[in-house]
Amino acid sequence: MRLIKQNIEKKDGSGSATLLPEEPEDMWHAYNLIRPTDLLRASALRRITTESATGSTSSQRVQTTLTLRVTKLDFDPQASQLHVSGTVAEENKYVKLGGFHTLDLELQRNFTLTKADGWDSVALAQLRESIDQTKKAVCWAVVMQEGLANICLITEYQTILRQRVEVSLPKKRGTGKSSDHEKAVQRFFHTVLETLLRQLDLANSPASPVLLASPGFTATSLQSYIKSAASSSTSGIDVKTLKALLPQLLVAHSASGHLHSLAEVLASPAVTAKLSDTKFARETQLMDRFYELLRKDDGRAWYGPREIERAVEKGAVGRGGGVLLISNSLFRSQDVAVRRRWVTLVDKVKDDEGGEVRILSSVHESGKRLEGLGGVAAILTFPIEDLDDIGGEDVEEDEVAQPEVEGVEGRETIHEEIEI
Repeated sequence: MRLIKQNIEKKDGSGSATLLPEEPEDMWHAYNLIRPTDLLRASALRRITTESATGSTSSQRVQTTLTLRVTKLDFDPQASQLHVSGTVAEENKYVKLGGFHTLDLELQRNFTLTKADGWDSVALAQLRESIDQTKKAVCWAVVMQEGLANICLITEYQTILRQRVEVSLPKKRGTGKSSDHEKAVQRFFHTVLETLLRQLDLANSPASPVLLASPGFTATSLQSYIKSAASSSTSGIDVKTLKALLPQLLVAHSASGHLHSLAEVLASPAVTAKLSDTKFARETQLMDRFYELLRKDDGRAWYGPREIERAVEKGAVGRGGGVLLISNSLFRSQDVAVRRRWVTLVDKVKDDEGGEVRILSSVHESGKRLEGLGGVAAILTFPIEDLDDIGGEDVEEDEVAQPEVEGVEGRETIHEEIEI
């Protein structure tokens, strides 16, 4: 994302920022930046119907600039499309004040965002992240088992299922090796490899690790197949391309070939060591650490809005190892008071207590694990017993922004029936 213009007052956070999305990942940043009640200004096409003096009507599409008071956002992570709905906040000759409209944000088209309640610390941090040009794709992953492969793109902020390959394999017959089965498996590997290479674009993108994960030896067998194909031209795939791919491969174990097993793969020591300098690797390690302390039940791992706020009040999420883990979905509540509540909590931990704050993406594996805990958790610097039993007013259900679980579906599924 490129920052075109910024006019934000330091004192009260008022003002606006004009941004230009340049690549699909930028739509994810825009989705996190834009919140209900914000003002969004962008160009749009609108169909206008006119009536002549004779009573005949005609319609045409005209280019205009709309300013909306945002009410709803709809983000498609596979197509990287963001649809923003709202009421017209500035009237022009094509639209009336208060009318409903939807803006489709597009790549290479500016939009200007003004925060209804000012640019708070979380929004400013998200703005800085969105214009950081060093954040690119981290790695690719193929989570597989015989006959099934899920090809995923993993960035600093998202895990996206790009394609699923499903192949019907004949069963092994008897105790020995089945030649029919082995031939079918080789054809399955060929299909997976071709599909992966179509996604990677090795010539135009920097080398990123490619994780091959499976139960048993399926991933290792795929790696062996790629090595064999790289040493000969019989596969029909460019040998030079395969040789460039080989150093990027990393084999790991997974419980199954289904997408939910990716969290286990990313948490494995071999993978975290390879990706140790990435944002999501640190977040995965913190989530693992949290669950480890939770199992020990020693009073240093807590989750839930009321419990975490009480822990912060007692100064237990500060310097010396305190970590606040919070889902970015909590900041997308339509209730301004709810958003302000979580921003206040983040500021108190980071600025007053000196603790570490991690805002986890709700479409990353670590963020999905956190949402299972209500979207907020903490690792304390010192143990506190029975935080959930301490007296005080309970937080009402409707005061807490409910976590949004964003499902990620495949863009395309390849089905291939192998006839033997």
